[in-house]
Amino acid sequence: MEKVMGTIVSPKGFHGAGMHCGLKKRKKDLGWLYSDVPCQVAGVFTTNLVQAAPVTYTKTLVKKGQAQAIIVNSGNANACTGEQGIQDTATMAQLAGAALKIDPSLVAVASTGVIGQLLPMDTMAQGITKLAKEGSGRDFQQAILTTDTCEKSVVYQGKIAGRKITVAGCGKGSGMIHPNMATMLGFVTTDAAIEQTLLQKLLAELTETTFNQITVDGDTSTNDMVLVLANGQAGNPCIQPNTAEYQAFKELLAAVLTTLAKAIAKDGEGATKLIEVVTRGALDDLQARMISKTIVGSPLVKTALFGKDPNWGRILCAIGYSGAELDVNQLTIRLGEIPVFTQGMPMIFSQEDMACYLEKPELVIQVDLGEGTGQGRAWGCDLTYDYVKINALYHT
Repeated sequence: MEKVMGTIVSPKGFHGAGMHCGLKKRKKDLGWLYSDVPCQVAGVFTTNLVQAAPVTYTKTLVKKGQAQAIIVNSGNANACTGEQGIQDTATMAQLAGAALKIDPSLVAVASTGVIGQLLPMDTMAQGITKLAKEGSGRDFQQAILTTDTCEKSVVYQGKIAGRKITVAGCGKGSGMIHPNMATMLGFVTTDAAIEQTLLQKLLAELTETTFNQITVDGDTSTNDMVLVLANGQAGNPCIQPNTAEYQAFKELLAAVLTTLAKAIAKDGEGATKLIEVVTRGALDDLQARMISKTIVGSPLVKTALFGKDPNWGRILCAIGYSGAELDVNQLTIRLGEIPVFTQGMPMIFSQEDMACYLEKPELVIQVDLGEGTGQGRAWGCDLTYDYVKINALYHT
């Protein structure tokens, strides 16, 4: 397996593009992905009970098992828009299907942006009718962004049954990030041949240790989804469960999802640091993941690290209310490789070394409970003045 240069359309048989259609003042706000042939599709969606029209629409499509294209707009979430929002979503799929000359029932729809505003369908229609099957994958990756400061994309390749398999992904997400899922969109394309129910099972499993382990601000959005399209154009025999081919594909997909999850956490609104929490020695993996996510989601931990303050007491406090079983007298906490708390006692450390470490743009908190073999990771970012400024002015 290797990481290679490319975009979301790098796997065989995929195309995509993006454009400015008028939902935002200047930036690209309409993107589409298209496969030469219908794909097996898998998806995971927000757990917020208030779900945007594109989420309910695309969930139904995923249950049917196939998709050939995805149409995405940014700048307007089409959330909390009632029956009109549902109709507008269906219209987007119909228009995209007509423009791409494919069955509209195979077009997934995603939206992101401001909640509670109807889509300007005249503007949308003018943009969608200009869709073309050829374009730039980078344009698609830019068109899905809102307050993001950069594109988030990755491509991995590996050999499966003697065939080169490509898995590519891109995403958006900057604020309102606390998955189960959050205000993030993730799209993955692959030319591997894999059966739909197996792909869905694999995506659900890997989401638990990737996207569901990131948090920026503790808010779960109305619009989130991750979709995987597999078109089988690499020509490999269909991947079967519990085989070497399955494990190889799982590693490729996990690498893509992990890279995107970390990129989204790093680009939190106003963020200056990526924070990774690694927990070991828990009774099981679930408790380890729970501890890691609680720490990285703590506003007091996040603000301390923004202020370059090695306040390990806030980390210990978060561990204590995480809900995991622990004995504080067995507990060890490190900032990077610097021990700050060991077996119930604070540690003396070099203030100079700590100050140097906390200047880094990527920080790691290591926790060892000394209770078992469970381990888990989570990713987040610091909480800054700019986060407040961005969100105070977002609607205007």
